[in-house]
Amino acid sequence: MKPEALRIDGERLMARLAQLAEIGPIEDGGNCRLALSDEDKAGRDRVCGWMRELGLEVAVDAIGNIFGCRRGSEDLPPVMTGSHIDTVRTGGRYDGNLGVLAGLEGVRTLNDAGLATRRPLVIAVFSNEEGARFAPDMLGSLVYAGGLPLGDALDTVSIDGQRLGDELTRIGYAGAAPIGLHRPHAYVELHIEQGPVLDVEQVTIGAVENLQGISWQEIAIAGQSNHAGTTPMRLRHDAGYCAAAIGTFLRRLAGEIGGGQVCTMGAVTLHPNLINVIAARAKLTADLRNTDEAVLRGAEQRLAAFLADLALSEGVHIETRRLARFEPVQFDEALARRIEQVAARLGHSHRRMTSGAGHDAQMLARICPAGMIFVPSVRGISHNPAEHTEPAHLEAGANVLLQVLLELAA
Repeated sequence: MKPEALRIDGERLMARLAQLAEIGPIEDGGNCRLALSDEDKAGRDRVCGWMRELGLEVAVDAIGNIFGCRRGSEDLPPVMTGSHIDTVRTGGRYDGNLGVLAGLEGVRTLNDAGLATRRPLVIAVFSNEEGARFAPDMLGSLVYAGGLPLGDALDTVSIDGQRLGDELTRIGYAGAAPIGLHRPHAYVELHIEQGPVLDVEQVTIGAVENLQGISWQEIAIAGQSNHAGTTPMRLRHDAGYCAAAIGTFLRRLAGEIGGGQVCTMGAVTLHPNLINVIAARAKLTADLRNTDEAVLRGAEQRLAAFLADLALSEGVHIETRRLARFEPVQFDEALARRIEQVAARLGHSHRRMTSGAGHDAQMLARICPAGMIFVPSVRGISHNPAEHTEPAHLEAGANVLLQVLLELAA
């Protein structure tokens, strides 16, 4: 069979997705496999087992990234694909998992056809992409690409107080392979969109051309606890009010900047968190994103100025701590065009896309040509047990991925 005629087995891909979803199940069909948890270990074990069944050479590096290599006919830099299998606490079964398992299904298709590629193919599973347990997100691929020293990453402390390096050792994935193993000729990641654009427009394939920059901050407010009934409003130093004011400012800021600017207050805690007590302390997060670095910096500056004015006017102390900061990413133009061309050849509707979410591909773009293929998310829902992509779209995305990989590895 000619390489351009190869197609993956859609039912086999769906079966793999269902089998991985058996690990860390939650109600309503969702998944919870927080990075380096026991559930993550079980998922890693299963994926590594599948890699070995396919004859891949499996290696794990010092940050726990997993690489399954299918040798090429020549010893050249490989073409890499993959994603992650860790989830948020209330995740679905497609986010990250699709990119890894579609890569494995592509290898299975090549094996069944007895087809060798000139360049090696590598399927990667990157550690802690979600950042739900350890900050920042995309940590494994960031270390792999040289953007974060290994020692700093290993010393990262989780939301439950555990050191990342200790957890890697505990689950048996503190690997011996060096950081930077299998430096790629190119990297292509298949992913669900996690947004509504493709679904609303009824387009099957998104060729991702850029990705929003991300600024995450933790904001801590120290006020004064006092009686909710006896303290006049003008004499309060209310950390709870300040948290609410920051939340409304973020919404207003996004509207004033307009365009692709988004701002989110995602987590809030108050102390003592009682109905009749003015909050003494508050802690919250601010998530700012834009595809334009200058505009994103301007949003950060406006937030900083607002916090300074709020602290002065309310008589509170405000401190900020950066959790993550990534500049916008422009993916390889030639690779985006190739994805469009393959989608058209296979008869799929397609469009150029911006990614509003962070992905491992943005870290790989630092060291090689990188691109992403999106498939629709029904109603744009993700990070939710209701996350769903139609099987026909999963299969279409996997076939576009396979053909792009074949062209790059030829």
